[in-house]
Amino acid sequence: MDIQGQAALVTGGASGLGEATARELARLGAKVAVLDVNATLAAQVAADLNAQYGAGRAIACVCDITNTDSVQAALDQATAAHGPARILMNIAGIGTAKRVVQKDGSAAPLEDFSRVVTVNLIGAYNISRLFAAQCAKQAPLEDGERGVMMFTASVAAFDGQVGQQAYSASKGGLVGMTLPMARDLAQHGIRVCTVAPGLFATPLMKQLPEPVQASLAASIPFPSRLGKPEEFAQLACHIVTNGHLNGEVIRLDGALRMAPR
Repeated sequence: MDIQGQAALVTGGASGLGEATARELARLGAKVAVLDVNATLAAQVAADLNAQYGAGRAIACVCDITNTDSVQAALDQATAAHGPARILMNIAGIGTAKRVVQKDGSAAPLEDFSRVVTVNLIGAYNISRLFAAQCAKQAPLEDGERGVMMFTASVAAFDGQVGQQAYSASKGGLVGMTLPMARDLAQHGIRVCTVAPGLFATPLMKQLPEPVQASLAASIPFPSRLGKPEEFAQLACHIVTNGHLNGEVIRLDGALRMAPR
C-alpha cells in the first residue's frame, strides 16, 4: 500500500515509539491521527506535524484503548477529519515488574497483572476490531487490499525476565494473536503484522541512569547501542508498503536475547 494520502491511526502516538511512527507516517504523506490518553502531548505532536507538513496533516484524539466508547469517539473524530483509516499502528502500552512472591512473602497483587493485560492485549484487540469493521467496508486497492494493522509486542514475549510475567503474557498474547487475526481478516483484504522491539531509546529508557543505559546497550550483540525510535518507525512503515508481509512477527533487537535478569 502506498502511504501517500492514506489516513492512519497511531495509538500511543504522543511519545516514544508511537510518536516516531506518527512522524514517519506524516513524512511519507499520510494523514495521521495521534491517539493517546495524554491529551496535551498528543496535541503538541499533532500541532508540530501540521506546522511541518501543512494544516490538516495531523489530528490529536484522546483515546483510552480499553474503553469502547472512547475508542469509537476517537475513530469518529479521525474519520471526520481525514476519512476512513486504512492504517492502524497499535503502539500504546504499559509495563510493570512484579515478582510472584514479594519481598515480604506476600503474593503479587492480581490487579497489576490484570491492568497490564487489559491495556496491552485487550486494549489492542478492542481498537483493532473496531478499525477492522470500518476498514472492511472500504473499496479495495491493488491486490484487493483494504488496510494494514500492526501490533507492538516485545522481545519479552519470548525472553521475559524475572518479574515480567504480566508484561510478557500481554506481549505474548499479541504474538499469538497475529496469525489468526491475519487469517481472519484475509477475506477483507486487511493485513496484520507484529513488531517485537528490543531495547530502544524511548523517554522511559532515558530516565534510567546513564551507566544503566550503557550496560543495557552493551548487552546487544550488534549494533551495541539502544535502538532508535526512528528505526522502529521505518519498519512499521515498511510493513505498510510491502504487500506480501502478513501474519508475521518481526523481532527488531540487534540479535538481543534477554538474560533472566
